Amino acid sequence: MHLTDSHAHIYSEQFKTDRDATLHRAFEAGVTTIVMPNIDHTSVDVMLETEARFPRQCFAMMGLHPCSVSKHFEKELYQVEDWLGKRPFAAVGECGLDLHWDKTFFAQQQEALRVQIGLAKKFKLPLVLHTREAFTETADLIEEAQDGSLGGIFHCFSGTKEEAERVIKLGFKLGIGGVATFKNGGSDKVLPEMALEHLLLETDCPYLAPVPHRGKRNEPGYLPLIARRVAELLQKDVEEVAAATTRNAQALFNL
Repeated sequence: MHLTDSHAHIYSEQFKTDRDATLHRAFEAGVTTIVMPNIDHTSVDVMLETEARFPRQCFAMMGLHPCSVSKHFEKELYQVEDWLGKRPFAAVGECGLDLHWDKTFFAQQQEALRVQIGLAKKFKLPLVLHTREAFTETADLIEEAQDGSLGGIFHCFSGTKEEAERVIKLGFKLGIGGVATFKNGGSDKVLPEMALEHLLLETDCPYLAPVPHRGKRNEPGYLPLIARRVAELLQKDVEEVAAATTRNAQALFNL
């Protein structure tokens, strides 16, 4: 069984002391591909170092996380565009909108997302979208810009059936993570209605560890727990879920 973790911050400081061991655990668990979202200029070096150490398994994105958007966000975006022009990346991301912590720079977040939508079009790359407490606002910006060339993932999706259907109508995939294993996560009401062709699996490690590790540091090796839960909800074999979601990831990220 081969699994793809479509969203993992494996370069995070939380893995500083045991990153290699964590990755080898993931490989042994069948997680053979890991796609890494960028945060901002401070995460680039360690992310690219991780990719260089594991070039057959780890693939970097390039983007600016909405929580790193401040009044000087243009400088960050110049660096994002510069990197995208230098070498291949799997996607533009992670980018999007976040209204959970602070609404101070929401207008700047929207502008930063518009710029990164433009970069995805320019470099013909998928977008990986962060939408915490801002699903409608993010989807509206994607809809406004969608000319048939945009694709990507609404990562860490835990919304309603109507929101899932809107994502699919926009030509995007649903990134399904540890929340699917939570008792009150809501995925049991949404995922049974979704076809496998619209889904990718992710851990979003070190965050959102699946049950029974909830509240602890997440890692890519826990992806089989998410795959099994998705298989249960869709009434499919876990091998079928692994194969389909990996195929979806390979096609989307051109791996």
